[in-house]
Amino acid sequence: MRLHELPGDPTLRKKTKRLGRGHGSGRGKTAGKGHKGLQARSGGHRRMAGFEGGQMPLQRRLPKRGFSNVAFGNPHQAVNLASLNVFGDGAKVDLAALRGRGLARRKLPVKILAKGTLTAKSLTVEAQAFSASARQAIEAAGGA
Repeated sequence: MRLHELPGDPTLRKKTKRLGRGHGSGRGKTAGKGHKGLQARSGGHRRMAGFEGGQMPLQRRLPKRGFSNVAFGNPHQAVNLASLNVFGDGAKVDLAALRGRGLARRKLPVKILAKGTLTAKSLTVEAQAFSASARQAIEAAGGA
């Protein structure tokens, strides 16, 4: 058997439409693209978000309002006092220990907040930031 003798599916070899070959072909003159306009041009398909056919888009028609403080924020990931109870008494709690328990997953500085009560005694907690009431609660439980 030779390469040209291999059986093949004839539907896989579909002929391409020949556009713009006279009005007798049914696809002449504008070649199925209508009259003028963006989509009649070469490479002319605008699929950008908010594009309204050349009309001024909605997000540009509306006035700008408000202020975003995102650029000036001080991002931390919060760890509450109640979640520190998973550590035993006298344990050393640092970033590696928090990551090991799944309490600090993101790559952001950790801030200990005072939500909940701390039942574990004499914890040594190391974090980048503490709220004032969280610091007092840790020290009241004999920790540092």
